[in-house]
Amino acid sequence: MKSIAVYCGALHGASPVFDEAARAMARALVEHNIALVYGGGNVGLMGVIADEVLRLGGEVSGVIPRQLVERELAHAGLTRLFVVKDMHERKAMMSELSDGFIALPGGMGTLEELFEMLTWSQLGIHAKPVGALNVNGFYDGLVNFIAHQHEQGFVRPQHAGLLLVEQQPDALIARLRGA
Repeated sequence: MKSIAVYCGALHGASPVFDEAARAMARALVEHNIALVYGGGNVGLMGVIADEVLRLGGEVSGVIPRQLVERELAHAGLTRLFVVKDMHERKAMMSELSDGFIALPGGMGTLEELFEMLTWSQLGIHAKPVGALNVNGFYDGLVNFIAHQHEQGFVRPQHAGLLLVEQQPDALIARLRGA
């Protein structure tokens, strides 16, 4: 595994534990010699994880839509910054650049990106592992909802376990590598 796309919030969240989780994920990526691919922003958890990977000497590729660059949200110090037309192009390029996907805490955009990668896996568009770092139970409700979807007959048994969930970055990277 050479690179992982990390989806996460453009905000910091309500607790400093989220920033620390982003820094811990950055440390794990660098320790495992895995490059970060992310949304290219300099705000929220996105900025925290990118800054920490760079500070530790790791590689960071950002993919950001032109509209967000114009709002001055692009990170200026990345290893590589790709400016794309729109969010669809961003997600496709992030998928191409990555060997796996991890969601840290975030908002609706994070969930949308996470579920697109899960759906692509389900449909056989890619065979890359998808995980979530469950910081302080952040994703407990989502994990329970996916189980509910399965119980109600909307998620097939072979797809119910596509989302790999761990509380610690090293454990999550190990699960992605083993998938």
